Amino acid sequence: MAAGAKLFYSIATFFGIVTTVYIIATALVKDSASLQGLEWAGATGLVMATLLALMLAGYLHLTEAKSDIGPSDWEEAEIEDGAGVLGFFSASSIWPVMMTVGVIIMAYGLAFWHIWMVLFGAAVLVWATTKMNLQYGLPPEKH
Repeated sequence: MAAGAKLFYSIATFFGIVTTVYIIATALVKDSASLQGLEWAGATGLVMATLLALMLAGYLHLTEAKSDIGPSDWEEAEIEDGAGVLGFFSASSIWPVMMTVGVIIMAYGLAFWHIWMVLFGAAVLVWATTKMNLQYGLPPEKH
């Protein structure tokens, strides 16, 4: 297991401990100036932070297990060992912009509680996501 996964597993452990302590501490508060019982906003935020750290740790654990040893893992590596193709990056694509437009339409519809606008934004988002995922599935002569 590489350093990234270990780091996020330790962050998730920390957040899990803090979440447990926070939930117990706020549930046991007996103060006349505050409402008694669990404080839901903080508890929800801490639970979400714990789950996010676990998600990232699991992703890094799985992807680092499938990848080859990189130059950063060698003690005797030189700068030239990291040269070469680093991956495929699309030169230009309209679909991320269209996905953003779909999210903006959905957020605007939620802000003013226009359900039809939320549904339209969701349709735009699904359409743009599908097109972005399939943009390199067809050869250039079929576009």
